[in-house]
Amino acid sequence: MTIHFTLPDHLHERIRVACDRTPYESGRFVLYWMHNALRGHENPALDTAIAVARQLDLPVFVYQGLSERYRFASDRHHAFILQGAKDVQAELAGRSIGAAFHLERPGHRGPHLRTLASRAAIVITEDLPTDPIPGWIARLNETISTPIWLVDTACVVPMNLVDKAHDRVFTFRDATRKLLDKRLTRPWMEQSDPAVRYVPPDLPFVPVDLATAHLCDLIASCDIDHTVGPVPHTIGGSMSGYSRWNAFKAKGLLRYADHRNDALRDGVSRMSAYLHYGMVSPMRMAREAASIGGAGPEKYLDELLVWRELAYVFCRHRPDHESLSAIPKWALETLRQHESDPRARVFDWETLARSQTADPLWDAAQRSLMVHGELHNNVRMTWGKAIMNWTSTAADALQMMVDLNHRYALDGRDPASYGGLLWCLGQFDRPHKPPQPVFGTVRTRPTEEHAARLDPDLYHARTTRAWHDQVPRVAVVGAGVSGLICARTLVDHGFSVTVFDKGRGPGGRAATRRAELNLLFDHGAQYFTTRDPRFARYVLAWQAQGVLAEWGGRIVKLQDGSVAETTPQPRYVGTPGMSALGAHLSADLAIRQETRIRRVTRADGGWNLGDESGAEFGPFDFLIIAVPAPQAAELLSPHRFAEEAANIPMAPCWTALVGFDRRYQVPWDGAFVHDSPLSWVARNSSKPGRPAGHECWVLQASPEWSSAHLEDPPETIGPHLLGALHAATGIAPSAPIHLTAHRWRYSQGSDPQGRTVLNDPATGLVVCGDWLAGGRVEGAFLSGASAAGCVLREVGIATSPAT
Repeated sequence: MTIHFTLPDHLHERIRVACDRTPYESGRFVLYWMHNALRGHENPALDTAIAVARQLDLPVFVYQGLSERYRFASDRHHAFILQGAKDVQAELAGRSIGAAFHLERPGHRGPHLRTLASRAAIVITEDLPTDPIPGWIARLNETISTPIWLVDTACVVPMNLVDKAHDRVFTFRDATRKLLDKRLTRPWMEQSDPAVRYVPPDLPFVPVDLATAHLCDLIASCDIDHTVGPVPHTIGGSMSGYSRWNAFKAKGLLRYADHRNDALRDGVSRMSAYLHYGMVSPMRMAREAASIGGAGPEKYLDELLVWRELAYVFCRHRPDHESLSAIPKWALETLRQHESDPRARVFDWETLARSQTADPLWDAAQRSLMVHGELHNNVRMTWGKAIMNWTSTAADALQMMVDLNHRYALDGRDPASYGGLLWCLGQFDRPHKPPQPVFGTVRTRPTEEHAARLDPDLYHARTTRAWHDQVPRVAVVGAGVSGLICARTLVDHGFSVTVFDKGRGPGGRAATRRAELNLLFDHGAQYFTTRDPRFARYVLAWQAQGVLAEWGGRIVKLQDGSVAETTPQPRYVGTPGMSALGAHLSADLAIRQETRIRRVTRADGGWNLGDESGAEFGPFDFLIIAVPAPQAAELLSPHRFAEEAANIPMAPCWTALVGFDRRYQVPWDGAFVHDSPLSWVARNSSKPGRPAGHECWVLQASPEWSSAHLEDPPETIGPHLLGALHAATGIAPSAPIHLTAHRWRYSQGSDPQGRTVLNDPATGLVVCGDWLAGGRVEGAFLSGASAAGCVLREVGIATSPAT
């Protein structure tokens, strides 16, 4: 590489040139794109930017941006990053270093990094070898002519100085010992502060002032996963990171060698998340540990500087580190030889994510990930290897490990994470004979053997410990999809939740009615589709569990006597009825069915509920209203959001349920009907999992017709809609063996402002429902997820205790 600057050796050795170009002559500043070294001290990338800017006689400017589009983007990761960015923003201001932070969200999107980079003389950024950074850098490099330098900010021995990926730790240790000895105790030589703080006068975005911003509101506005909540006891930022490090030095470092493998002790530093995002300096940590000396610090340094940096170098030289092709040849061959070995059981994503395997130790480990955002390293090895027995292939196991770890762990997507996950498949290890089922000669680590030295009950108690001394109590009114997914998400995070619903069964309009002669009708939601990946991953899991199935029926449009095809797309239905979805979502919840809440009151900082029989419930810290808009308006009067809910128009829907003793002779299974009292008709018995025998049809009237006949008696509705079916198809049906009608008074509605949830954090009141998310089952899910996020953020950020 060519570097046309005179730089100190300790910086020069860390630089990798992404594209060998000369600095842009018209550049107005040196741009430091900060993404994974969120600190304003001992930061090699920042020092490089300052040194280069000084030689170019240009100012330095630091850009931080947080995207919605990185994999596994969630409230948890966003909160931790934003907290860290807040610290570094203050630190840079104290050093007179110009900086601006951009948060991607609706109304605040655009190629702002590209715009700034095109105006810069040179772009300096961190060298992180894991997703999404390499892809982002490659795309940026294709769109600008400005040179880009990558600087290693994470390793004490720069990755540039190690010329290959090592498959064994002892070879890496030997290869880096001399390099490490020279750098371990050397103080970091920091560049002096710029004389003038510079911010470009024509920024392409409005910067976020994190010192005054309300993080809960910012995160709520982002289009990310709101079902993974922030962790209140692990706050992002250099201040919290060093506070945790100093506590570990004082109380745990000397005993680290003896206690590090015992997950029931506070024997580890829990610094991996801070190291991943560069909120603390690994050089400083290494120097301080080395200065103490002894068996504990020596073992800690081996983990920090050998095992951790081994993984960084490996990921740097093996861009396929998320694929089986990255593991050693012997491991790949033995796993393939045992690919067809029978598995104990194959679990879907949701079962694993929610700790539902019935393996006590593994479930406790997964709870640690979900609730606390971390997993003890010694347990992680057993956790990862167990997944091999529960997935169809080793490739599936790696994919599942990556998903669960990166989605929930605050140190997810870190090279060290990949090192640990790949170790489960033989990386950095040797063959172990004799071969075992599924694993071949890859080392096994059965959970029952680990449980012999780690009491699963005690470990479960530790991993499910509450965030706060008093667990927040939550009331959810409404057991439709919105209310259920909200309640279940909060329960999974350790909240105490009670659901109240006026119906006899959960699910709301995802409902199924049984009638005599073994007739079954989905008389509410007919099917649903997926557009949003946050919903789609659940749908795939529900399919695997048999809760849902894809309905392959032929769906057409009927108009003016003609039949037209519709655009093919996957349509999903519950099995054996749509109500299966509600039953599944409610399985782990405390639900009071047939309880119609008539009033809600707030007093002494809590919510109290009363039903129509006079029974009282409460107090609750949070109240979630998950019912149709008119019902929400009535219930909330005179509280906040009553007026907003009252202004949402909700259309009714009359539905006829028709049973025939013979097939209704149309060559399709469902139809959207135009110019008719009907809007939709379906051969319900064509859906998968429905009882064989008689034919069941569901006829749904249009909103206009339903409104005009809203108060008509049900016995007149069925015959009228049956006649409309005959008129629309031209086929006279046989006399029905069953004919009833059901009125959905509040069937369809949508907030014209496009909101997903209404939230009043001052009182703990949240309103959700499909009418706030564009309708549809997917909208109900996303609204309920957003409602859960409101509570999780309020507890996880706004009331976070000190670390």
